[in-house]
Amino acid sequence: MGEERYRFTYPITWERIHQDCKMLAARLHAVGKWKRIVGVARGGLIPAAIIARELSVKLVDTVCVTSYTVRTQGEATVLKEVHSEDNGRDWLIVDDLVDTGKTARVVRGLLPNAYFATVYSKPEGRPYVDTYVMEMTQDTWILFPWDAEYTYSKPLVEDN
Repeated sequence: MGEERYRFTYPITWERIHQDCKMLAARLHAVGKWKRIVGVARGGLIPAAIIARELSVKLVDTVCVTSYTVRTQGEATVLKEVHSEDNGRDWLIVDDLVDTGKTARVVRGLLPNAYFATVYSKPEGRPYVDTYVMEMTQDTWILFPWDAEYTYSKPLVEDN
C-alpha cells in the first residue's frame, strides 16, 4: 500500500478547490438546510469553511481522524470526536476527498444520520458519501494546494 498504488498525480489549484467547493455548496443547498457543518480535519477544513460561508452556516465543528502518512494510508484513528443527541440529523459532514472509505466509515459511525459530502471521490470510497463534485481514478494521487509549494522549475535547455 505504498506509493506504487498511485500511477498519476492530479494537482489542484487554490482557484480550482474554491470553484469546486462552491459547486458542492450549490448542490448541498438544494438538498436541505443544515444546522451544523462538521469538517473532517485536516483536509476537510478548507472545504468546510468555504461551504459554511456559501450556505451561511455559522456553527462549524471538526472531527479529527488520521489515516494518511505522506502518500500511504493506514488504519483510521479518531483523535477528536463530535457528538450529537440525534446522531447528526440535519448536520453536514464535509471532507476534501473520499479515497478508500476508511475515514468516511469511521466518521459515519460517529454521526450516522448526517449527510456526508466530499469535493472529490474515488471508486472505493464513493459508497460511503452522499454526494461529491468530481470522481478520480483510484490510482490518482490528488495534490491539494495546502500540501504543495511553488518552486522554480529548471528550463529544459539552459543558457551556457
